[in-house]
Order: sequence, then structure tokens, then C-alpha cells
Amino acid sequence: MKRQNQSCVVEFILLGFSNFPELQVQLFGVFLVIYVVTLMGNAIIIVVISLNQSLHIPMYLFLLNLSVVEVSFSAVIMPEMPVVLSTEKTVISFVGCFAQMYFILLFGGTECFLLGAMAYDRFAAICHPLNYPVIMNRGVFMKLVIFSWISGIMVATVQTTWVFIFPFCGPNEISHLFCETPPVLELVCADTFLFEIYAFTGTILIVMVPFLLILFSYVQVLFAILKMPSTTWRQKAFSTYVSHLTSVTLFYGTASMTYLQPKSGYSPETKKLMSLAYTLLTPLLNPFIYSLRNSEMKRALIKLWQRKVILHTV
Repeated sequence: MKRQNQSCVVEFILLGFSNFPELQVQLFGVFLVIYVVTLMGNAIIIVVISLNQSLHIPMYLFLLNLSVVEVSFSAVIMPEMPVVLSTEKTVISFVGCFAQMYFILLFGGTECFLLGAMAYDRFAAICHPLNYPVIMNRGVFMKLVIFSWISGIMVATVQTTWVFIFPFCGPNEISHLFCETPPVLELVCADTFLFEIYAFTGTILIVMVPFLLILFSYVQVLFAILKMPSTTWRQKAFSTYVSHLTSVTLFYGTASMTYLQPKSGYSPETKKLMSLAYTLLTPLLNPFIYSLRNSEMKRALIKLWQRKVILHTV
């Protein structure tokens, strides 16, 4: 606490894309559309799964948790984004920056483990269908979900507290769109070597290990797909497989590039684009990739809509 008291910075300034003012105006509209579509897509999934008892099985309950994470992730970042893009410099308080970083890490860490659990669920269902009810029983499902959320909370608590214990002596301008660890760490006026070792090790455990486990499970799923007798089913399964792998690679790839080396030599603009890839694009794409292409989800959505229409006509 003594080191924290040496900080003379009481607020930060988010610069966004202030070097490209003409770009900020265009991005304002784009991000607003992304935010609305992300909220609507994930909200539909949450409502449909919650209200349909037939979807209360591990696969869809994992998707429900993922949609809650995505909505929360977007809610932490997006409301501030239009302000950052519509002004040259946006002021955020010390506490506000702490809170934003905490929740970004919480939901980001939770998603890392949750995607790994979902890949394991699909691996068990496709590669071991007869034993699936035993492998993924309710107890196992609950443990995986609770582990994912608790891991996210632990990651956020340790990392955010550590960053904000460092002294900030000025300047206070963050060349980013929101308070994320790497750009904030660049403002620290102390030796961050130990933290960088922790960040590297933590990223390996939290990002790379789940990603490698997902790749392993997807390889096993691919072999199972290739053994399918029906060409139509094989093509459909392969299309789903590729879209899942693309989304997962985008999320884990950009997150690992951002956090493996918090003080990496990437340009500020490159860092912003990498952050946007896993904080905006994946929450936008996941509802379409994981759920809204699914036939059972479509049927449940149509049934819910028909029920609503009937209630309004009665």
C-alpha cells in the first residue's frame, strides 16, 4: 500500500483512435451496430434456453453460460466506447479503470476455461456417445462451470490488484480504447519484471493450455466426422467444425498475443485491433456459430415465437 500511495495519478485519459479522427466517426457507427447485434443475439440464446426445458442439457447450458459471459463482456467495454470515439480524450477515474480491467479479466478468463469445457463436452458426445451420459453427468457439468467462473474471478483479482499496486507517476494517457492490462502497465513507473513473468506464465496456463486441449479434442472430433457414412452429414458436421475452430482460434490467438508479452513491441494501433478481435468480434460471432445455426435452437426459437403470437391473439 505504501507504493500505491506514491502514485500521483488520480485519473486516466483514454485516447482511442485520436490519431485518426476521421476513422473515429466511422467506427462509432460500426461499434454501435456490433453492440446491439451482440446483445440481441446472446439475449435470444439466454431466453430460449432458459424457457425451453428440452434444452436443459450440458451442451446448451454451456452455451447459456457462454452467452452470459459475452453479454457481460460487451457491457463492460461497449457503453464507454462511443464516448471514447466521439471525443478526442476521454477521462476515466482511477477506480473506474480498475473496475473495467477487473471485469475484462474476469469474463475473459472465464471464457477461456468455458470454451475448453465446451470442447470437452462435444468431444465426449461425438467420440464416446454411449458413455456420454456418464462422462458428462450433471455433477461433472456443474464442476466445470463453477471452475470456469471461479478461475476467472481469481485471475481478475490477482492481476488487477497487482497492476494497481504499482505507482503511477505520469503521464496518464492510455493509448487504447479501454483499460486493459498491457497499455496501463506501460504507465507504471516501477520495475514490472516479476509481473511480466507472471503474465507470461499465467497466459500459458489460462489461454494456451485450454487452446491446446481444444485443438486435441477437435482433432479427435475431425477423425470421428471423417468416419461418418453419410456425405451430407459429414459436410454439415465439417462446416460446423470449421466455424467453431475459426472462432476459437480468433479468440485464443489474439488474447495470447496481447497477454503473453504485456510490454511487447507491437504498435498501439496493432494492440487495439488485437484487443477488439477478442472483445468485440468473438461475442458477435459466437451466437451465430454455436447456437443460431443449430436446428434444435431454431426449432425452440420458432416455438417460443409462436407461443408469443398465440398469447397476443388470445
